[in-house]
Amino acid sequence: MTQSTDKGSRGYLFSIVLVAVIGGLLFGYDTAVISGAEKGLQAFFMGAKDFVYTDFMHGITSSSALIGCIIGAAISGICASRFGRKKSLIMAGVFFFLSALGSYCPEFIFFEKGAPSFSLLVAFNLYRILGGVGVGLASAICPMYIAEVAPSNLRGTLVSWNQFAIIFGQLVVYFVNFLILGDHIAPAIQKVAEGINQVMNPGEAQWMIETGWRYMFVSEAIPAGLFTVLLFLVPETPRYLAMTGNDAQALNILAKINGRSKAEAILADIKSTVTEKTEKLFTYGWLVIFVGIMLSVFQQAVGINAVLYFAPRIFESLGMGNPMMQTVLMGVVNITFTLVAIFTVERLGRKPLLIFGSLGMALGAAGVAVTSVSASLPPVVAVISIMVYSASFMFSWGPICWVLISEIFPNTIRGAAVAIAVAFQWIFNFIVSSTFLPMYNMSLGSMENFGHAFTYGLYGVICVVAAVFVWKLVPETKGKTLEDMSKLWKKGK
Repeated sequence: MTQSTDKGSRGYLFSIVLVAVIGGLLFGYDTAVISGAEKGLQAFFMGAKDFVYTDFMHGITSSSALIGCIIGAAISGICASRFGRKKSLIMAGVFFFLSALGSYCPEFIFFEKGAPSFSLLVAFNLYRILGGVGVGLASAICPMYIAEVAPSNLRGTLVSWNQFAIIFGQLVVYFVNFLILGDHIAPAIQKVAEGINQVMNPGEAQWMIETGWRYMFVSEAIPAGLFTVLLFLVPETPRYLAMTGNDAQALNILAKINGRSKAEAILADIKSTVTEKTEKLFTYGWLVIFVGIMLSVFQQAVGINAVLYFAPRIFESLGMGNPMMQTVLMGVVNITFTLVAIFTVERLGRKPLLIFGSLGMALGAAGVAVTSVSASLPPVVAVISIMVYSASFMFSWGPICWVLISEIFPNTIRGAAVAIAVAFQWIFNFIVSSTFLPMYNMSLGSMENFGHAFTYGLYGVICVVAAVFVWKLVPETKGKTLEDMSKLWKKGK
């Protein structure tokens, strides 16, 4: 018997978690790639001769991946239970890869290259939705996979690395978009009297209109291909193996991670919950499902993804120099504060980070709101407030929501419950993302920036409500095993 079997191997654990978190990186990459590509994409389809590409159509196109995210999250429980965690992630990787290629060349086989049309717009959106299905699957199953292989004393930290990968993926794609844009310029879009958008500098921005946005989308094919290949090298989770009767395989993987004697105890705990009667979704009461759903709802309702998706436009409206550079800077801040969560979640616990993060976000949102209606404050105050708002999210709701969703549900309902919770997350992501720009651009009489103040004021209020929700209803799960969740929620019935 090897030493790694006797004592467990952290190297083995970290290697399989590292592969899983590439799914998180692709999650962040896919959802943020649109931030750099959307103006070139908008200008491209505005050149169509068979239809008028309106702001509404562009809003749907920019958010179409989120429709796929809802679908992917909704089917993630079925996929995870029927095919296993590993095969479901391989499926997600294939969807990421095909979406990247299809978004790069939606004309493939059926359409003329470079000739925008309504049919081509539909094809492009179908490819983006396919990628969104991959994101939805990965967003639910990656943290589930990590939680099911990680020892209880490391689970919060390791699941938090998934959020780090999401934010790192966003930072990478911001930087990749910046490099692809290079010396080229993004097209300037301006509304004309009839309310239809018009490209103001098509000659100077022609490369971005014809080619640039395509390179941004296809760049995702590299990490997507790597993720798919590496998944063939990692094991299925021991909890899924035990639930499907493969006890010997489950014990072998648990021994590699935890050591033989501890593995036998963990497997016994798993079997004690798995062999209970078939559990219906509400076997442990409605509260556990409600808490899971509301964690997802609040993570989106605080407004962070609207800011991330439209970051270049927001910084441009604030009069800051190069909006893409400001976006990269925000990505660096986000990475830094995600690390704060990773290194403190097991020491401070889940609840304190969520509560303090909610209050920090409320403070940052209030700063943006006040700056928007005060002519005496310079734009840099609003930028700093956005950074505070974003940083507070990154050490709280960003990683901790995923930690809690991956661990609060009992084993026998985890697949279905996680799917429902994550589906709600993507539904509210779509709602927040699609309503952000209309609210942000509202005006009231002479108050041109009324929409800026209203939008961030609303997000700030939601942040305060989120803090109260966590304080009153969310249990602390620090140090508890996944099998302890059954006992925790049974007591609360």
